[in-house]
Amino acid sequence: MINLKLPCVAAAVVATLAMPALAETRVTYKSAKTASSYYQMGVQIAEAMKAGSDGDIIVTVEESQGSVQNVMEVRARGADYVFTTPPALVGLAQGGKAMFEGKGDPSFDEIRALFPIPSLTMHFVMSEASGVTDFSGMEGKTILLGKGSFGAREGAKYLELFGLEGNVNIADVELSGAVAALKNGQIDGFVTAGSWPAPNVIEAAASTGVSVLSLSDEQIAETGRARLVIPAGTYTGQTEDIVTTSLPVAAFTTTRMDDDTAYALTKTFWESKARMGAEAPWWNGVDQSLMANITGKFHPGAQRYYAEAGIELTDAQK
Repeated sequence: MINLKLPCVAAAVVATLAMPALAETRVTYKSAKTASSYYQMGVQIAEAMKAGSDGDIIVTVEESQGSVQNVMEVRARGADYVFTTPPALVGLAQGGKAMFEGKGDPSFDEIRALFPIPSLTMHFVMSEASGVTDFSGMEGKTILLGKGSFGAREGAKYLELFGLEGNVNIADVELSGAVAALKNGQIDGFVTAGSWPAPNVIEAAASTGVSVLSLSDEQIAETGRARLVIPAGTYTGQTEDIVTTSLPVAAFTTTRMDDDTAYALTKTFWESKARMGAEAPWWNGVDQSLMANITGKFHPGAQRYYAEAGIELTDAQK
């Protein structure tokens, strides 16, 4: 229940004494599967909200099957619902396009943004033994794309865009086995998408030695995705910045949430981000520049915080 207020009233014989109200906000935060980095982020946000609000904001993290499901559930959820998804999916839902065709609902128009979270960042990871340092060098190599994930679909798209479709061997291995397969030489590289630093890339770089490929500005333009830089030193042996692409992700709610709750969630997130970054480096990749990637409208309560913080929103975001 959102913004539940429990006035405590003590009755006397000839007078009624009103005690101070106790305010508690309960929110459900739905992000991804429990084994994912995005679920871990949800847990960190829940802890940060509780600590940053002196216990006034209680966040329950709920497992989901992915971003599309998160958006679809808006139809049945109430004022306490916060979820993560790429802003592009919100636009598709509101337009009744792609996977939302024939599934439109007026509640999709009520979706409003709160704050950005770490982007889905593409990693093309090649073993040092493969000698591959750019995309052209992938020809003839064995690559693991995984199955069914955003990273797998995006990786296959890039291979086609860059003329590598049919010119690389696609390994029939789940992404969970990528590091082991790289170590034993079963594959030359793998593709993964997630927040950076990505745990499986950290493990591969530390145990095997890898090269994470950079994209040129021309290649990035071909993909239609946002440009993102992973700073040098993020992974073991990484001496230069990695230039790659990302799919922005943000936390959303709906207009059913009251303004005070949306304000408190947004304010507490930004004020807690540095502390979260000290514990999990992927939060350090979140800054005000990611706000530009949120193309839809922000919740009025979030807008209040950004006005106070001096963070300008575009006309389309208001």
